[in-house]
Amino acid sequence: MFSKILIANRSEIGVRIIKTCRRLGVKTAIVYSEADADSLAVEMADEAVFIGPPPASESYLVMDKIIDAVRQTGSEAVHPGFGFLSENPVFAKRLADEKIAFIGPNVHAIEAMGDKITSKEFAAKAGVSTVPGHMGLIEETEEAVKISDGIGYPVMIKASAGGGGKGIRVAYSAEEVLEGFPAVRAEAKNAFGDDRVFIEKFIESPRHIEIQVLGDKHGNAIHLFERECSIQRRNQKVIEEAPSPLLDEDTRQKMGAQAVALSKAVNYDSAGTVEFVASGADKSFYFLEMNTRLQVEHPVTEMITGVDLVEQMLRVASGEELAIKQEDLSINGWAVESRVYAEDPYRNFLPSIGRLKRFQPPSEGKIDGAPGTVRMDSGVREGDEISMFYDPMIAKLVTHGETRDAAIDTQQAALDRYLIDGIQDNIPFVATVYDQARFRSGNITTAYIKDEFPDGFAGVEPDEDQTLILAASAAYVHGTFSHRAAQISGRMSPVPAPREDWIVILGKEHFPIKLRFASGRTEIDLNGSTHTLETDWVPGEHLFEGKIDGNPFAVKFSDRTEGYLFRHRGVAIRALVCTPQSAALHAKLPEKEQADLSKLIMSPMPGLVVSVDVEVGQEVKSGSAVCVVEAMKMQNIIRAEADGVVKAVNVGAGDSVAADEIMVEFE
Repeated sequence: MFSKILIANRSEIGVRIIKTCRRLGVKTAIVYSEADADSLAVEMADEAVFIGPPPASESYLVMDKIIDAVRQTGSEAVHPGFGFLSENPVFAKRLADEKIAFIGPNVHAIEAMGDKITSKEFAAKAGVSTVPGHMGLIEETEEAVKISDGIGYPVMIKASAGGGGKGIRVAYSAEEVLEGFPAVRAEAKNAFGDDRVFIEKFIESPRHIEIQVLGDKHGNAIHLFERECSIQRRNQKVIEEAPSPLLDEDTRQKMGAQAVALSKAVNYDSAGTVEFVASGADKSFYFLEMNTRLQVEHPVTEMITGVDLVEQMLRVASGEELAIKQEDLSINGWAVESRVYAEDPYRNFLPSIGRLKRFQPPSEGKIDGAPGTVRMDSGVREGDEISMFYDPMIAKLVTHGETRDAAIDTQQAALDRYLIDGIQDNIPFVATVYDQARFRSGNITTAYIKDEFPDGFAGVEPDEDQTLILAASAAYVHGTFSHRAAQISGRMSPVPAPREDWIVILGKEHFPIKLRFASGRTEIDLNGSTHTLETDWVPGEHLFEGKIDGNPFAVKFSDRTEGYLFRHRGVAIRALVCTPQSAALHAKLPEKEQADLSKLIMSPMPGLVVSVDVEVGQEVKSGSAVCVVEAMKMQNIIRAEADGVVKAVNVGAGDSVAADEIMVEFE
């Protein structure tokens, strides 16, 4: 085993690797950019080396800087994590030439499988079924249109060196190829330094299932079963689980055997993933690609097998033979993972950038009332800054249970207790997915989000149980604050008993509620029924936990200029708590008029203007591209929402813009 390794990555995966190394007694060094100088990974590593400015092209992607850091720290090996240089064969060869161990597969395997075009050709020769498409590189947009016409729409335009959902567009017409092909090339060049693009048939309503493989340098290879990764948005995974609710044992064995055969064909000697697209109708499957690295979603496999994949990568890279045989492995229970992204689900999931004013993840292990266990993989802390330069994923929440329902129930309980403030996060959205009957049934496809949320995500209305939870919580919080304020002021002596009668206004609905406080127990009258609330909540906490009629719950809330914002799963609602007199007065107040923003194109997020596609005086049709703004490695096409004539253009290519900054005005 190595005595010291260098981690050529950042954030969550850096922390994840450090944890295993600590357990194994392996020292760690990590590289960092200016944006990550105060990061958790840098704090946890035994040593850290500064490698440059925030853009990855000037820091994490610069091979010379990584190799210099290896020499500077005396490290014996490099773990690349995922993304950045993890699947770059040139980097792996540079390390080999420098006599530095690469904690990943051999160069031949990376070259054969890491490139999506080459891997498909290789798989086809090996007899592995592949999705129809054009295997050659495509240079010109016109050529891309001809090829797409020949394959038949819809088609997927995909960066050859892509990964993590970057550099992918689905086109349903020649017009969409004309727009999407240059965008994919630009994203690929920016994210991976490689603008090669290919096109393949897009299979509608497929399921994305992948097989985790492990190989060593002695010719051994095994699989660790499958992961279902069908819940995706913009081709980026959001929820993953293991095993898959689709596969039966026969299909699982066939898929696993094919993945192992492919791994052995390239002498694969590390952790890797063979990805398939599977039909939910007949369970047929086709090879998509092989990721020659550790996957983001590897924790769900670890939870059902008990195998530490990072440890296995270290052992294999140091020359050890796999101690695990295929017959040693079995599936233990079920695991689900939510990717927690810094993005605003209420604004079409646009990136959200800023400081984490609060970051309080749920505790690992057991949660009161939940049947399973919780694992947290995160690379941030409260007070950290979420940068525009990197991927928006800030954490992974993983839960495990004896059954799929148990894992999901535990996930919901954990999400309820995950408190983030200062940026927007996607927790309300993923919590809504888990609540849906269709997801619970296992009837999922990669089109799930598009099918279930065709108009985007606008939150959900509270049901009867949530209304009780929210009204009771709001009344208790406000009643406690009011009574405490009276105690502190000392203006009334003796201090009166806590007020019992309140009106809770949730959105526009008024709910008369009566609270009868007692030690650790409160009687609640709401909608003609009496309930019991038990809670240990104290003022100052923004997570309200308790039990109503013995059933555990948790809601998150924050103060507003008027009232509170309460959040529970997919519900986000303003709550006002008033006396009956002030509630009557509030009902008479006129509603505020909303400002007319229809003639303005505003930046939906902080970012960098890549291009402006209109000029003053130009007539623009609804849906036309106006400009492109880049943030968190994604290029976002901003479109006109109505027909109009351009009155003013306030930005140009290369400009930085803030969220809601006016970029284009219409007459």
